[in-house]
Amino acid sequence: MTLTELRYIVAVAQERNFRRAAQRCFISQPALSLAVQKLEEELGIRIFERSKTEVSVTPIGDRVIEQAQRALEEIAQIKALAGQGKNPLAGPLRLGVIYTIGPYLLPELIPALHEKAPHMPLEVEENTTANLEQLLRNGRIDAAIVALPFEVPGVETRPLYDEPFATVVPKTHPWAKRASIKAEELASEKVLLLASGHCFSNQVVEACPELQRNGGEVLQGNSLETLRNMVASGLGITVLPRSAISPRHNSPLLKVISFKAPAPSRRVALAWRKSFARRPAMDALAAAIRTLQIPGIKHLSR
Repeated sequence: MTLTELRYIVAVAQERNFRRAAQRCFISQPALSLAVQKLEEELGIRIFERSKTEVSVTPIGDRVIEQAQRALEEIAQIKALAGQGKNPLAGPLRLGVIYTIGPYLLPELIPALHEKAPHMPLEVEENTTANLEQLLRNGRIDAAIVALPFEVPGVETRPLYDEPFATVVPKTHPWAKRASIKAEELASEKVLLLASGHCFSNQVVEACPELQRNGGEVLQGNSLETLRNMVASGLGITVLPRSAISPRHNSPLLKVISFKAPAPSRRVALAWRKSFARRPAMDALAAAIRTLQIPGIKHLSR
């Protein structure tokens, strides 16, 4: 059994396809298949069930894959620990960010981080919370910026800031002259929310459960910018996080209305695997975020 063979079976398990796994490992498909078969013969088990259309992991194979992933992470940690003796802030950091945070935080974060860690560029992956969780567990990203709760075994979180929500309506809407509204009033309107799979839409519904229980009309969009444009066109109203309605995102066609206390909000946190060796990189990232002056957010102490 070799580390290379462990990398092969982890790649096959993640890709569920020998051809794609071979491309990812930069070898030919026959060579990868032979290596996997050799490992299966050595262990005396079937790790994968193969058919013409798909590859699936056997129950015992699932446990082997999990242990192989852990072994590879430990090896990576040894290499990272050795690198820490040189500079833990040198080299790319693979950062995941949920869709409703990335476009509004990253333009401010990247220059601030460059000041603190100029030799640590970010490889950014924008995705949903569920997909980022899987990527983090599989070691495909190093850290993620998500909204809490984010309870994942083997993952540590550090709360960064609290961010309230606000309602956005067309300038011609009857609410446009109001200074604030109650969350439950949303149920009487045509509300535009993100499609299922986005935690932000779930948080809005939690703030106003009547959106689903009563006769409130809810339409869905694929991004916050899509929702903003749909509201500007007069299709309905929406709820956005405060970072998405900063002055540079103002539109003459829209009016932002605050919620009456207690305003719905989310707590944003940095998450990383406890086994991740570059802890100073997490400290630098959190410190850079704490320097940002984004209207509406409240930074949290360490």
